[in-house]
Amino acid sequence: MKEGFIDIGYKIYYRMYEAEKPVASLLALHGGPGSSCDYLTPLSDLTKYGINVFLYDQGGCGRSDELPINLHQVTIDYVVNEVEKVREVLINDKVFLYGSSYGGFLALAYACKYQHNLLGLITTGGLASVPLTIAEMKRLIDELPENVRDAINKGKPGEPDYENAVKYFYRKHLLRLDDIPDDVKKAFEFTEKRNVYRILNGPNEFTITGVIKDWDISNCISNITVPTLITSGEYDEVTPIVAKHIHERIRGSKLVIIRDSSHLPMWEKREEYLDLLREFILSNIPS
Repeated sequence: MKEGFIDIGYKIYYRMYEAEKPVASLLALHGGPGSSCDYLTPLSDLTKYGINVFLYDQGGCGRSDELPINLHQVTIDYVVNEVEKVREVLINDKVFLYGSSYGGFLALAYACKYQHNLLGLITTGGLASVPLTIAEMKRLIDELPENVRDAINKGKPGEPDYENAVKYFYRKHLLRLDDIPDDVKKAFEFTEKRNVYRILNGPNEFTITGVIKDWDISNCISNITVPTLITSGEYDEVTPIVAKHIHERIRGSKLVIIRDSSHLPMWEKREEYLDLLREFILSNIPS
């Protein structure tokens, strides 16, 4: 694994996992907004199949520099253009673009503007409409046990009952594992440490009150024509209904619901999930 920083007007931390005989490159976008690339390390397994894997911390996230603009002024165009600068500097060739969670939104938004630079597109627990995602998360909360639901609906962030209810929600819809992997813990730590998540998203996964709360690219994704794989966990906090919303708008896209998983199938169902990605990528490399 090679790691370092690239300069796109500010410093961006990256990792490259290099295949012995590369046939394609995957550029991966983490979620949050405001997490870090650490939780995407299982994608490095794809190097066994000739796929170079590039991870990076988005501006203001993880180990990367703060963004040079006020976070309250961040736009879809701004974050999309950052992805393009990273692709140009790191790879400067056509790539398979991967996005997890908010990274899925970012990948779709990138494809709306720059799909000529893509060989294919993959979203995992991704979204095209934040308002739809908020509505779906509200539905998930309504389906929780009454005491958990009441703690969320009547409580406030920071209160013990509320925070315990958040943990309950996360265990059901974010990561269905008893032990949280170290790389996921590290991403959570960066999320807490930096300001991007709080300002762009909000206090937690299901309280999206920040800059992105009204972001919606449902119309523009209908113009995406590159091969597209959409995945969602059966119990995903960004629900299969949100995944279906994307699938219905991208002609020829493939939708896969991953059983017994939630928002992080790369950890919950690692082998099955990466087989799915491998098959999609290798079958869409131009001959």
